[in-house]
Amino acid sequence: MSIPAQSEGTVITKGDAAPGETLLKVTGLQKHFPIKKGLLQRQVGAVRAVDGIDFEVKSGETLGVVGESGCGKSTMGRLITRLLEPTAGTVEFEGKDITHLGVSGMRPLRRDVQMIFQDPYSSLNPRHTIGTIVGAPFKLQGVTPEGGIKAEVQRLLSVVGLNPEHYNRYPHEFSGGQRQRIGIARALALNPKLVVADEPVSALDVSIQAQVVNLLDDLQQELGLTYVIIAHDLSVVRHVSDRIAVMYLGKIVELADRESLYRAPMHPYTKALMSAVPIPDPRRKNAKSERILLKGDVPSPISPPSGCRFHTRCWKATEICKTTEPKLVELKPGQQVACHHPENFEDQAPQDTVLLTVAKEAAELVADEVLAESAETSAAVAAEVAELTAEEPEEPEAPSEEPEAPSKEK
Repeated sequence: MSIPAQSEGTVITKGDAAPGETLLKVTGLQKHFPIKKGLLQRQVGAVRAVDGIDFEVKSGETLGVVGESGCGKSTMGRLITRLLEPTAGTVEFEGKDITHLGVSGMRPLRRDVQMIFQDPYSSLNPRHTIGTIVGAPFKLQGVTPEGGIKAEVQRLLSVVGLNPEHYNRYPHEFSGGQRQRIGIARALALNPKLVVADEPVSALDVSIQAQVVNLLDDLQQELGLTYVIIAHDLSVVRHVSDRIAVMYLGKIVELADRESLYRAPMHPYTKALMSAVPIPDPRRKNAKSERILLKGDVPSPISPPSGCRFHTRCWKATEICKTTEPKLVELKPGQQVACHHPENFEDQAPQDTVLLTVAKEAAELVADEVLAESAETSAAVAAEVAELTAEEPEEPEAPSEEPEAPSKEK
């Protein structure tokens, strides 16, 4: 697909941030939804939707986020765009902390951070025309593009592959894929630097999914966009992502570049997800593939398991998995994993770098002590032998006497 050349005065241009620079940084991000009961609505618990995640997104790259339903992916997307207020942690955009900005502080930021919603049917107001929906960001931000709002909206519709003459039509006159394109056009209206796409193709047919995914890829190359794409379909994420984060029960359990993750996943949960991806190869139809079926249901985010949250369903879980929560650390270049017993890794010891360092130093100390004790023991034995030899020097001469002489006289 070829994207039309941008006309003079257009709002859509490439992002200001240089490629490779950190555009978004998330540190210790949490979101707990309170559970209240009784007449006084006292809090009796909390749903830990997102429970402490850290990651960065570089300018111009695409970060894919995958995981089962209920693992906190969509909540994370709304926290990044500040549609939800975080419980704890920080969100930095272009080096600026936006975690606790108010409505007035967030208004100019809305031009740089936009979101594509999951459901193309409920995210568009059925009472408004397409021109009104796509042109709404200009009116809310007080921006008047050169040539007028109508001309700019029609150009945006053309960019996403829709007929500009559909300006006065209503959402019910379009298919699901066309509605998603309308949502993409609305997200691109104010030239955002970061676009968070919450499962943009999950409600679409397979053929339409391919069209929308290719559209997102083309727009990124042409406009220099930065994406955070949330999805269930691992094949879709592989096609568009530079790096992939795997979430489970509010935590990131693995974060790696696309090739490393698909070639050699290190977390057992990631390996289980990968085994469910169908391989469209007729030659491997009858081949035996390792299909991993996870037992049990996802634990409740109200009271997640202690230690590693995946240990209740993991076939490699040991006692340390039940008591100690693994940290997300880099075990291979560019591949971070939170697991005590990672896959495709030589050492199966607890993977916490601090514990590994301490264990290595302790082993070296023990070896040195054993060698020192051995040397001391050898020296002591040698000294005792020398003393015994010095006290009884004639003992070796005893055998020189010939006890058989009397037998000869006989």
